[in-house]
Amino acid sequence: MPVALLLIVLATVYRLLPTMDLALSNLSPVMAIAFCGAVYFRKKWMWLVPFAALSLSDVYINNFYAREYGYTWPVSGFIARTACFAAAIGLGAWVARRKSWLNLLNGGLLGAVLFYFVTNTQSWWADLFYQKTLAGWWQALTVGHPEFPPTILFFRNTLFGDLMFTGLFAGVMEWLAHRKGEPSLLDEEPEPKAAEAPVEE
Repeated sequence: MPVALLLIVLATVYRLLPTMDLALSNLSPVMAIAFCGAVYFRKKWMWLVPFAALSLSDVYINNFYAREYGYTWPVSGFIARTACFAAAIGLGAWVARRKSWLNLLNGGLLGAVLFYFVTNTQSWWADLFYQKTLAGWWQALTVGHPEFPPTILFFRNTLFGDLMFTGLFAGVMEWLAHRKGEPSLLDEEPEPKAAEAPVEE
């Protein structure tokens, strides 16, 4: 548990790197923080830890963009991101009940794609810069604001960051479990044996 908490904290700090270099925009495990927390934290109240980490880092990043560029996120943006974090928790809980490396990979991928579509659709709807047309929505998904790096670049970095952290997080936790002689979360559970039919005499 302490190692899992440490990884969550380090990932959250890593999420703040774009405030120092915009080229690293969204090169961070946004959804993976909540996703991996749900996969590995046995106690559900511990799921609040990634939520708190993500929310606090959101406040810092929002203040940074407001101070440096005069750009702030509306309340609808906070709601959209919170909904995505909740969805990541749900994906993690689903993976925890269906133990396989493939489900872990699929959950990480789905979380990144969901965050990309939800947050950029919200931005398209709330931001007066975008025309409320299909072309405007496509611009929000691909190009974004001209003063920022292209939105599609954000998605690439988010996808890479989420998959990188998910693999790192799971690898460390599974390695520690192996060293302690504990069963791996992602080991296939043996199928129950079928009951033998009684032999008639």
